[in-house]
Formats: sequence, C-alpha cells, structure tokens
Amino acid sequence: MKVVELGSISKAADYCMYTQSAVSQIISGIESELNIILLNRSHAGVSLTTEGMQIFPFIKEIGLAYNELSDKVFNLLGTESGMIRIGSYSSISCHLLSPIIKAFCKEYPNIKFEILQGDYRKNENWISDGTVDIGFVALPTRSEFDITPFISDMMLALLPKDHHMSEYDRIPLSIFAEEPFVYLHQGTQKEVIEAFKANNITPRIEYRTEDDYVAMSMVESGLGISILSELVLYRTPYNIVIKETDPPLYRNLAVAKNSKRKTALIVQYFLDFLKEYPYTKTIESILASRLNIAQ
Repeated sequence: MKVVELGSISKAADYCMYTQSAVSQIISGIESELNIILLNRSHAGVSLTTEGMQIFPFIKEIGLAYNELSDKVFNLLGTESGMIRIGSYSSISCHLLSPIIKAFCKEYPNIKFEILQGDYRKNENWISDGTVDIGFVALPTRSEFDITPFISDMMLALLPKDHHMSEYDRIPLSIFAEEPFVYLHQGTQKEVIEAFKANNITPRIEYRTEDDYVAMSMVESGLGISILSELVLYRTPYNIVIKETDPPLYRNLAVAKNSKRKTALIVQYFLDFLKEYPYTKTIESILASRLNIAQ
C-alpha cells in the first residue's frame, strides 16, 4: 500500500525502515503467492498493473481490517496506543495541528501520527476510501461525513509592493479580471472560484502553480496578483502587500470522518480532545497577525 501511495519502492522502504531489497522481496513474495504481477517497475517508479488495480482494493481492505484488529487488541489490553492517520493541509499542519498533537501526546504518549498533505479533493477521497482516519475539509463537504467544525479562515489578496492599489484598505474582486492572476491550482481555492462566479467575474489566469510559496514569490516579482488563505500567509518571508478582499472571502474548515466506517477508539479520543482543546487562543494570535502583515 505504501509503495503504491508513494510511487516508489525506495521511498516506501525508507518510510517503513526496511531495505529496498527487502521491500522488493516482500512484493515478489505476494506476487508469487497470488501468481499475479501487481506492479509495473521502471526507472521512473512503480505503478499498478491492470491486474494489480483489480487486486489493490482487497489488499487495502486487509490493511484496514488489520488496523481495526490492532485497535481491538489495544482496547482489550487497556493499552492506549495505536496510529492516527490525518489528511491535512500544510498551513494547518504547521501552525495549528502540531501544537494540538503535542498536547495530545502528553496524555497519550504511545500514539503515533501519520500526516498526509493533500487538498480539498484528496482529503475527501482519503477519508472516503479509508486511507486516513480523519481529515481536514472545507464546508460544505460530502454527506456521508461526520464533521467537527474547526475554524473560519479568511482568503486574502496578495499584491506586489509597488502595486497601484497597495494603499487600499480592501481590494475589489473585479481587479482579478483585469490583471494577471497567479492561481493556486491545487484544489484548495473553490471558495475563490465560487466568489468569482457569484460576482460574474472571469479571472485573468496567466499563471498556475500548486505551491503557496511559488505563488507568493511570483507576486513579489511583479508577475501578477493572487489570493491565499491567511494561515498560509502567517509569517510569510516575502516582501508583498496583503489585503482583505471586497467582498470578504472565507473558507470554513472542519475535521471529517467517514460515518460509514468504524471509528477506532483512539481516533475518537483525538476528536474529543480536539473539541475541548483551547486552540482558540492559538488561532486568534495567528490570525491577529494579519493586520500587522497587511501593514
């Protein structure tokens, strides 16, 4: 499963702390046992064969069943340990999730975490297929998810320092139809696109990137203007102007789990902890920096 996820035997070996040859032998052993070639191997990496694609869902179910078995054993032994897999965004992982996990591990020191960095679409798919136990999503989300509201995060306009609107208090959305727009093409800007549609604005998208920092660098270089979330912009190292939009844009984030899948006890502990954790002050201190950044 990890080889398929990472697209590389060597990366999977590093992750699992095995040698590359050991991982290759394990996979070869499975292929020999099943009498089916599961992976295409090349210098570019590995991918599932046609037969492997058909077999992989069953392998995944075995993996999920093993996790449930482990959780049950831990419960019977009264041992609070296990693994929690979370689908997240880099901005949340860096600024909000890390202190929460640190506090949680003080109460449950035997818990391990696996954080997968995704976007709206990836996180929803991971939650749906069981790749992660819980994940951060933007509301509204899929009906089969149980959600725990998290934060409301403002989307802010980015301008070069010498931009003619740099002194404005708020930046009208209409400007994005007139000037080159650096679009963060990673599935985390559906609120922005929906706002453009609601205001009959066709953005002048001239640059697309999947990296927040590349977008900020391009704005700093004067290639265009952009919109990013305020969490991403916290402690930004770039010499840019950050302003609220007119009308204001927000994304409402929540933690979601698949209501159709059994929730491991330790995962429920973490969700309960998340509801009670006093992260409001942490969030307020981070988001209050927006005014200082904009100035």
